[in-house]
Amino acid sequence: MKQKIKEHSIQLFDKKGFTSTSIQDIVESIGVTKGTFYYYYTSKEELLKEIHLRFIDDLLNEQEKIINDEEKTIQDKLFEVICLALVDIKKQGASAKVFYREMRHLSPESLTEIKEKRDLYRFNIEKMLYEGIQKGDLRSDLDVPIVSFGILGIMNWSYEWYNPEGSKNEYQIAKAFQEMVLKGIDRK
Repeated sequence: MKQKIKEHSIQLFDKKGFTSTSIQDIVESIGVTKGTFYYYYTSKEELLKEIHLRFIDDLLNEQEKIINDEEKTIQDKLFEVICLALVDIKKQGASAKVFYREMRHLSPESLTEIKEKRDLYRFNIEKMLYEGIQKGDLRSDLDVPIVSFGILGIMNWSYEWYNPEGSKNEYQIAKAFQEMVLKGIDRK
């Protein structure tokens, strides 16, 4: 039942937004009472926090596998990390939208835990870039934190426009992003 509450909530948060979705909306969509909801969650905000934690934990696990793979080149790792975000949006759909869009509704206490994990995601990208510099695969004059934020900006906003059924699949888009990051858009 807990999973069902979470799944229905994600769909409602995606369609109506977190603030416009009531606990009554959630329980009515499943056909249970508010008591059932409160058996599993103390509040709607606790439910949102759990949605966020599950999403970021899954992303971190996959990202760390990619970044820690000694057999992959920096180019391969960059492609796979970017592709991971797009694949996750395709796979998780509404959950990804809720993760990126509804974070602002978490309490400062919940936000602290989520931000620590989001920061770890960014630091992992920085680690990957520093490794690329150390191996001589990337320019040594890169401002790694700024480049990391740029890569995250490319990835994190794609939930808003990426259409898994569109003319470009996640691999084609990730390849275009990878090329843009590695080669820039300068004609030279």
